[in-house]
Amino acid sequence: MSIEVVPMTCEDEALGKAYVHCVAWKQAYRGLLDQAFLDTRTLELSEEFALKAYHAGFKTLLAKDGGRVVGFADYGPCRDEDLSGAGEVYAIYLLESHYRQGIGTLLMGEALARMEGYSQVVVWVLKGNDRAASFYQSFGFAFDGCEKTLMLGTPATDRRMVLVR
Repeated sequence: MSIEVVPMTCEDEALGKAYVHCVAWKQAYRGLLDQAFLDTRTLELSEEFALKAYHAGFKTLLAKDGGRVVGFADYGPCRDEDLSGAGEVYAIYLLESHYRQGIGTLLMGEALARMEGYSQVVVWVLKGNDRAASFYQSFGFAFDGCEKTLMLGTPATDRRMVLVR
């Protein structure tokens, strides 16, 4: 295994990110979200979103294994109005085949390093996604009590975690 974490720089990499997003999203939320809703997540939809985000200048780090995209992290300024001046990890996903190899830690570590100017960093985690919450807690993130309801086939609760530096 030869893992490198690099900024996304081209459309081909955006398409690799889209594949990971589509597959890893279904893997991460299996059992947490309605399967019929998960099945609506297509590669084509993921590619459209990834290319749009790439051309809009989203900041994305890719985890590559031998040149193949196996994970990614999107990050930037926090979108929450009550935390102006904070940073946010918008998304971090990794293919299940690459879990527990330290790759998620590399991605999160690099994203946090690139947001060193922020005194707080936010991440949102789906209620019941204990694996993800535990991962974020290992970096010092803690739930702050803020929640929002998302319509993901059925109502789902997203919970905010904040890292104060």
